[in-house]
Amino acid sequence: MNLLPASRLMALLLPAAMLPVAAQAQGFAAYISPPRFEVQAEAGKPLRQVLEIQHVGQQKGNYRVYTADWTFNPDNSVSFSTELAPDSCRPWVAIERRELSIEPGARYRYRFEINPPAGTPPRECRFALMVEGLDPAKVQGNISFPVGGRIGVIVYAAIGGAAPQLSISTQQVVQVNGKPTATIDVRNTGNAHGRLEGFVNGTDAAGTQFEMSPADLPILPGETRRVALSPVPEDGKAAPEIRFPLSVKGRLEWGANRLPLDTSFVAP
Repeated sequence: MNLLPASRLMALLLPAAMLPVAAQAQGFAAYISPPRFEVQAEAGKPLRQVLEIQHVGQQKGNYRVYTADWTFNPDNSVSFSTELAPDSCRPWVAIERRELSIEPGARYRYRFEINPPAGTPPRECRFALMVEGLDPAKVQGNISFPVGGRIGVIVYAAIGGAAPQLSISTQQVVQVNGKPTATIDVRNTGNAHGRLEGFVNGTDAAGTQFEMSPADLPILPGETRRVALSPVPEDGKAAPEIRFPLSVKGRLEWGANRLPLDTSFVAP
């Protein structure tokens, strides 16, 4: 396999919000699997992975693939940039090819490789694989406009046993889309990202009981991220409306670890 060093990919990309894992537009219609990679790597040993691209357009699809650094913003949006970020690990990444064409309905298994140098201390390598449509602009009347789209697939590679260390610092009720929402601030003092999982039991002021789960958000090393706790809707039913104050009790999880939670949320 002839792999292209990512450090050679110098095309400019304006920062963009991350699109869904399935994106469709004129000239760009693709499904990407998996939606993200969370893998373990060892210093001095290459790690090869495969991204599957399915083209669902009615005509042949043309795509460009490249790497990007990314930033997880305070509002939980993602910004991408091809500028090498400080301490970027993209020079360790090699990709199979820059451009490819896929027939209608076909799938393409796209290979890439992460090769941390020998002696790399435990850390997390984070980057994005960007899949971008390359089909030409469409013309309507006298107006020409570009078509296409991008999908960013986030890759997390924990090197040398890097791992998160999560703890809950504070809890509060904040307005989310005009509704009071129970949230917890989660701190990560480890050297890899983590995610809270699991279920806790909630009881609101009306005595209604329901299961609650945390939002699926990555908490990056050295960061504190506000994570919402939301009721889990029963099959075929809408999520219940919470009447504060709310009592929550149970244990949340990250990996094999447990975080006990026994607290009350009072709306301001």
